[in-house]
Amino acid sequence: MTIGDLIRLLSDGEFHSGEQLGERLGVSRTAVWKQLKKLEALDIPLEAIKGQGYRISGPLELLNGGAIVAGLSRQGRQHLARLFIEETLPSSNLFIRHRFDQGAGHGEVCLVEQQSDGRGRRGRSWSTPWGRALMLSLGWRFDSGVVALEGLSLAVGVALAQVLERHGVTPKLKWPNDVLLENNDGSLGKLAGILVEISGDTAGPCEVVIGMGINVSLPQAFRETIEQPVAAVQDQAPGLSRNRLAFELLNQLLPLLASYESEGFSAWRDEWNARHAFAGCDIDVLRSGQSLAATAKGVDESGNLCIIRDGRLDRLAGGEISVRGRS
Repeated sequence: MTIGDLIRLLSDGEFHSGEQLGERLGVSRTAVWKQLKKLEALDIPLEAIKGQGYRISGPLELLNGGAIVAGLSRQGRQHLARLFIEETLPSSNLFIRHRFDQGAGHGEVCLVEQQSDGRGRRGRSWSTPWGRALMLSLGWRFDSGVVALEGLSLAVGVALAQVLERHGVTPKLKWPNDVLLENNDGSLGKLAGILVEISGDTAGPCEVVIGMGINVSLPQAFRETIEQPVAAVQDQAPGLSRNRLAFELLNQLLPLLASYESEGFSAWRDEWNARHAFAGCDIDVLRSGQSLAATAKGVDESGNLCIIRDGRLDRLAGGEISVRGRS
């Protein structure tokens, strides 16, 4: 019995006694009780009524590999080599990295319900409640080297934005790899983060793992534990499911990767600039422990952020650089 097995039984809206759950899952009532305690620890909304049993009181959609594959376009299926659905992993990016080490990885996708050691940019942790986010990692092998991949994380952000916009969500893109959404109080909350990890030859074959963490629905209690403003897809699109978001995103991402070496970021530059969260705004540039005041312009053909500082045009490349809007 896994946590997912128990969640599937409890998500039908009906109450189930401990004895019934044990019979359905083929385990003892003691084993069921231990798993129920784990659900509580994962902040899954569990309702218990004496004499009736247990149920999950709120909607909780589990990832469904069959539904995701069925939703792929012909082009999406053509480029997808394998889809993994996991309940828990230290990191979905690390999972795909290990697949490359085993001689696979290209065109492979890993989705996970919860990560124990998820990472964002600059080594920051990425934490989400069980079943409330879409955590996706995709592996791709390129032949032309790292230079041909300039701006890739920005193009991926555009792909996500385009998918969300079809459902009435209006995201903004923050250089170099965040997707933001305006909250009711006017603040921009972090909706998603993108982490692109590249290994291989600068001028030759290289392997890329693209990781995305997208908040789909976040309980208020969880939001209050986060030190920065956050947002979720269902804030603006309450009917959009994780499985639908997954296959629509793969339908956008897989062709993007297949053509990126030939098209490059130039095909995505205008689309990114049209969604630029801080275009024309005053920002703080955090670099090497220093904070520099500047005004943000658009991104160039390589994905560098153009800024005006001390009356001069400057360009920010990726790496250990961060920008923040100034109030």
